[in-house]
Amino acid sequence: MPPHSTPKRGRRDEHPHPVRFPFVHSCCRCCSRPPPPPPPPTRGGRPWMEIARSAAAVGCSKEHQRIYADWFAIADPDGDGRVTGADATKFFAMSGLSRADLKQVWAIADSKRQGYLGFGEFAAAMQLVSLAQAGNEITQDSLKREDLSSFDPPVMKGLDELLARSMAIVNVVRPQENGTPQVQAPSTNSWFSSKSAKKIQTPLTAVTSVIDGLKRLYIEKLKPLEVAYRFNDFASPLLTNSDFDAKPMVMLLGQYSTGKTTFIKHLLKSNFPGAHIGPEPTTDRFVVVMSGSDERTVPGNTIAVQADMPFNGLTTFGGAFLSKFECSQMPHPLLDHITFVDTPGVLSGEKQRTQRSYDFTGVTSWFAAKCDVILLLFDPHKLDISDEFKRVISSLRGNEDKIRVVLNKADQVDTQQLMRVYGALMWSLGKVLNTPEVMRVYIGSFNDKPVNESAVGPIGKELFEKEQEDLLADLKDIPKKACDRRVNEFVKRARAAKIHAYIIGQLKKEMPAMMGKAKAQQRLIDNLQDEFAKVQREYHLPAGDFPDLEHFKQVLAGYSIDKFEKMKPKMVQAVDDMLAHDIPDLLKNFSNPYQ
Repeated sequence: MPPHSTPKRGRRDEHPHPVRFPFVHSCCRCCSRPPPPPPPPTRGGRPWMEIARSAAAVGCSKEHQRIYADWFAIADPDGDGRVTGADATKFFAMSGLSRADLKQVWAIADSKRQGYLGFGEFAAAMQLVSLAQAGNEITQDSLKREDLSSFDPPVMKGLDELLARSMAIVNVVRPQENGTPQVQAPSTNSWFSSKSAKKIQTPLTAVTSVIDGLKRLYIEKLKPLEVAYRFNDFASPLLTNSDFDAKPMVMLLGQYSTGKTTFIKHLLKSNFPGAHIGPEPTTDRFVVVMSGSDERTVPGNTIAVQADMPFNGLTTFGGAFLSKFECSQMPHPLLDHITFVDTPGVLSGEKQRTQRSYDFTGVTSWFAAKCDVILLLFDPHKLDISDEFKRVISSLRGNEDKIRVVLNKADQVDTQQLMRVYGALMWSLGKVLNTPEVMRVYIGSFNDKPVNESAVGPIGKELFEKEQEDLLADLKDIPKKACDRRVNEFVKRARAAKIHAYIIGQLKKEMPAMMGKAKAQQRLIDNLQDEFAKVQREYHLPAGDFPDLEHFKQVLAGYSIDKFEKMKPKMVQAVDDMLAHDIPDLLKNFSNPYQ
């Protein structure tokens, strides 16, 4: 029997262990669904839909898929649907490739740096191994080869014997008639149950990815500190399981008619449910555009209470906001990797601002903390930054690394005007952002219409195409960097929670034991800046990591400082140990196993 052949399958009832639910991989040509329509016309020589392709999106015939499904069952001995680094080193060794080649195979297959391979990534890795065995060089572009599906599965020495022994005990991965494997995925919902973290204590063996490790560390070490000092009321709601598992999000901000909805439509190459486009302020609500089984819109009150959605924290903004919030779902390959947040146009004028029935700036700040990229869209004819827009941009404090500026509809002005518009935009942003660094501005016309070459000329058209290529490349990196972003946000949250605990502990220490508590609290609130300075000096903390002073005063006024718990050094020490040892060890354990 050749190395890549599969033994004959037994009947379905010969396997006593039922499977739980299908694990849908991402091979693009091996599903039972009809082939996708031809790609739409391109701008700049590359299709916008290319952003939806991941490292696992490779050509894979049904026959090869069935073969890889059996191999996946061997490579995943614990049946959790994940081939970890330790599992991969044992299985991939049967290919006979050098360590350097296998290091490159893992780096490309695990492009999201999750620390494991799902079935789609595993299939991609096997095709890369097949390429290497045929004498081809393994590069990042290897999975884009048109002849990839013509390569036979790789030769894996000793695999036949393992397959023969496993057929009697296969109980987790099993292809259906359409070739889709079924995998029992690990459940981490119990980590977020109502039981105390001390009773849960998930063992390290249950952690099979970086995200799983962050969940465990949050429950066991960070969440107790947040609960003790009410960090969720002062800064951000407590995290849930869905917050860790959510897809990367991209939020679009800008004044009305700057092309936010059109930008999303341009990337999707289709309308999404509830989309309205016009010169007037058509988008009057926050719309989350995400993947779904069918096209529909879900009201805000409904989506905010769903446990599998990362929007539970929005309930704190009340029913007035939730009535202006909705979720637009549709099946789309791009939405399988990225979720878009379309926002109402930022208006100018004090009267228009006060007519909002909810905290617009607070909502944008909440989304900014959750998003991976924030796009600020400008129109060449609307460069003025209103008072509300200034407040919105100021609310993005701490998320400057996520901000991208897009000068949209740039083909509506000629080259000379475009130069002046660009200079005026940079001057305006410099005043608002108050930073010496120059922010990157992408220039283009992000819609389905051809570039107005009569206005911008051939040089301007070439410029737009290059700028669009750069922005597309930036967006393509979002799914790959999602895991790193989760770690980054987790560390930022841990530092903020620790500083919050220090502040509350300092204020509690200043309270009298018996009489005059009300006067003492008011004095502490009035002189809160001095208390911040004391904490900063005592614990040697950077001033830039402290919370916004006015917001902290406002929230603190609703609490009795005397009711807070005293400083608990053990809790803070647990967070310090997590930052100094646990997270570095976690990243090391789930890094490239061949490094």
